[in-house]
Amino acid sequence: IVWLCEELGLPYELRSYARDPSGAAPPEYKALHPFGTAPVIEDGSLVLGESGAIVEYLCMRHGGGRLVVTPEHADYPDYLFWFHFANGSMVPGFMIDYMTAAAGGTGAGAPNQGPSRSERAIALADARLGQVPYFAGSSFTAADIMMCLPRFCETRDLSGCPNITAYLERIGERPAWQRTAQLR
Repeated sequence: IVWLCEELGLPYELRSYARDPSGAAPPEYKALHPFGTAPVIEDGSLVLGESGAIVEYLCMRHGGGRLVVTPEHADYPDYLFWFHFANGSMVPGFMIDYMTAAAGGTGAGAPNQGPSRSERAIALADARLGQVPYFAGSSFTAADIMMCLPRFCETRDLSGCPNITAYLERIGERPAWQRTAQLR
């Protein structure tokens, strides 16, 4: 969300909340949003959670529709797919890996069942980025923000993913990403 605000030139105040050792949100964060997950934004009296909803809200409400692909554009189906693929398929795959590793497993697919969900997601993203420079096509969009590969792939071996590697280099050159990365 910070990256999106930087891309759109929107002012923001970043607040961080320390979670307890179990990973639960502290009471002051739960007071913002009862589900206790991040991110959450406050815009006047509005409190909104869920990254996809926040990205869409900020683009449409405060970004003048910038970074959004509209239905009449030929890239609209790709934009929709990758915008939703991030939270619908890719992030759950990474979470399965994380939970499997935390439970002492390997995080890979089950024997004789092929690659894990996250491995399939990475392979699909790499294939897409071999066809076009950005997920929705030739232009950087909110789908790229949602995919947020710089964050999700920072601990992964990407030596077999040349298209993702080239994409991450392109993203890394964006001034908004550079400003965002300085905050980490």
